[in-house]
Amino acid sequence: MTSSSPENSSSTGNEARQPVVGIGVIVLRDHRILLGKRRNAHGAGDWSPPGGHLDFGETPENCAIREVREETGLTIENARLGGVTNDIFLSEQKHYVTLFIIADCPAGTPELLEPNKCEGWIWYDWMALPEPLFLPLRNLLQQRFNPFAAS
Repeated sequence: MTSSSPENSSSTGNEARQPVVGIGVIVLRDHRILLGKRRNAHGAGDWSPPGGHLDFGETPENCAIREVREETGLTIENARLGGVTNDIFLSEQKHYVTLFIIADCPAGTPELLEPNKCEGWIWYDWMALPEPLFLPLRNLLQQRFNPFAAS
């Protein structure tokens, strides 16, 4: 018989820490992807695609659409699953499972709508990404992921 009482919990002190589902959106245009430099969060100073946390009851694709709109003002199309990473931020004691959504964005100029979270948005050639990259994106690249091959 299983119980959720504290007496039957492990003694590691990790009971309350659970992985979180993150969404990273690989926004495509002309063999380039949209990246922003993170600020005031884990990974500050790293280059990252738009994204955020998956809300309860939300599909990953709808989360991608919402996050890109909230962060950049852009409208994305054809959102589809592109890859998954397991991301452990040791110094921050955070664990994410990141679902990468690939999406097309044929028009529009990204706006800096959350300046407290990002320094600005820039389109980068997939073969010439800036450094340092945010851990989930680094982990995705280690899988030899190519959003243009997956499209």
